[in-house]
Amino acid sequence: MNAKELREKTPDQLRDQLTALKKEAFNLRFRQATNQLDNTARMNAVRKDVARIKTVLNEMAAQAAAN
Repeated sequence: MNAKELREKTPDQLRDQLTALKKEAFNLRFRQATNQLDNTARMNAVRKDVARIKTVLNEMAAQAAAN
């Protein structure tokens, strides 16, 4: 997922996606702790996706405050 795709979504959709990614990150951490995680790169990808969503949400909030 890239920032361009995220900017096309509504803030509610982004918050829902953020919640889902945070749940996935929790599950990945749990699986890593129990040595059941196969794809360790997914943890970094999820963390970066969370950061992208938060960045886009902050941009939207700043733009709304400026108008």
